[in-house]
Amino acid sequence: MTYSVAVSGASGYAGGEILRLLAQHPDIDIRTVTAHSNAGQPLIVHQPHLRSLSHLTLQDTTPEILAGHDIVFLALPHGQSAQYTDALGEVPLVIDAGADHRLRDAAAWEQFYGGPHPEAWTYGVPELPASGGKIRDSLRGATRIAAPGCNASTVSLSLAPGVAAGVIDPSDIVSVLAVGPSGAGKSLKPHLLASEVLGSANPYAVGGMHRHIPEIRQALQDAGAAEVRISFTPVIVPMTRGILATSTAPIAPGATDADIRAAWEQAYTDEPFVHLLPEGHVPRTADVVGANTALLGLAIDRAAGRVVVVAAVDNLVKGTAGAAVQSMNIALGLPEARALTTNGVAP
Repeated sequence: MTYSVAVSGASGYAGGEILRLLAQHPDIDIRTVTAHSNAGQPLIVHQPHLRSLSHLTLQDTTPEILAGHDIVFLALPHGQSAQYTDALGEVPLVIDAGADHRLRDAAAWEQFYGGPHPEAWTYGVPELPASGGKIRDSLRGATRIAAPGCNASTVSLSLAPGVAAGVIDPSDIVSVLAVGPSGAGKSLKPHLLASEVLGSANPYAVGGMHRHIPEIRQALQDAGAAEVRISFTPVIVPMTRGILATSTAPIAPGATDADIRAAWEQAYTDEPFVHLLPEGHVPRTADVVGANTALLGLAIDRAAGRVVVVAAVDNLVKGTAGAAVQSMNIALGLPEARALTTNGVAP
C-alpha cells in the first residue's frame, strides 16, 4: 500500500528534512507541500537539495489543502499546529513536529509556552520507557503523534535507562548541550546570523528558561522518576547540524559500576538507532550527521559520585524528522527502519 502525504512548513528546516527522508520511502507518495509566506513558489527554490521533488509547488497551509491525505506532517513553529488539528479529524495519521501536542501538564504548558493547552498526543520517541514497556508499544496503531524536541529527546534518551533501573538520582541532573543553530529553525534571527555564530559559543535560555525542560521532566517521570530537577544549559556552537549533550546525575546509593553499565546496555542493546559505545569511548557529532542514530558514551565518575552520559545526535534527523518518520513506520506497521539510516556522512 502507498500512503499519500502532505507536509506543512515544507520550506523550513524540519519540513525539508522530513521530505528528504520521505523521498526515499517506498511506501510514501508525497503529494502536497505547503508553506505560509513562501506559498506559490517552487519547493526547489527553498529546498534546492531535494532534486527528486522539483516538480512540487508550495501551496497555502490551510485545513482544506492538508485534508484528504493518508498522513499529514505539521512542521510549523510552536503554537501553530493546534489550529489545524481539529479540522484534520478525518486524516488517519497526523504527526506534529512542533511542541503543541507534547506536554500532558497544562500548568507546564502555560509556564513555558502560554495560551490554551492543546491535547497531548503519543510521544514520538520509541526507545523511551513507558508503562512497563517502551513508547514503541503506544505508537503501534497510533493516529496522532507528537515528534520530540531535539534537545529534550537527546537528554531523555541519555538518562532514562538510569532512572528506570534506579541507579541514578534524577533530583540533581545537570545537562549542558552544544547545539547547531539549525535547531532554532529557518526564520531570520539576529543571534543566528553567521557573523554572530561563527567563532563563538553562545549560551541561551539560561537559568531554567528553555522550553524543552518540561518535556525532559515528563519523559523521565514516565521512566519512573518521582522527582526531576534539572539544570539545563544549551549553547549554540558553529556547526550546522548536531547536538552534543553532556548530562550528569548522582549515583544512587548502592549502585555498582556493573549495575550502572548494565542499565544502559539492557535498555539499548536491541535498539536499531540508539547505540551505547564501548567503555572508554565518547561520541562526536560528526559521526551522526545525516543519520537517525543517537550515540551514547557512558562514564562513571566515582570521585564526584556521578554518572556522566555524553550523547550525540543530528538534531534534524533523530532529533526531529527521523524520529517522526520512525514513529510513522511503527504506527503503520511498516519496518521501523524503513527510509532511515544509521550511517552518518563523513568527513
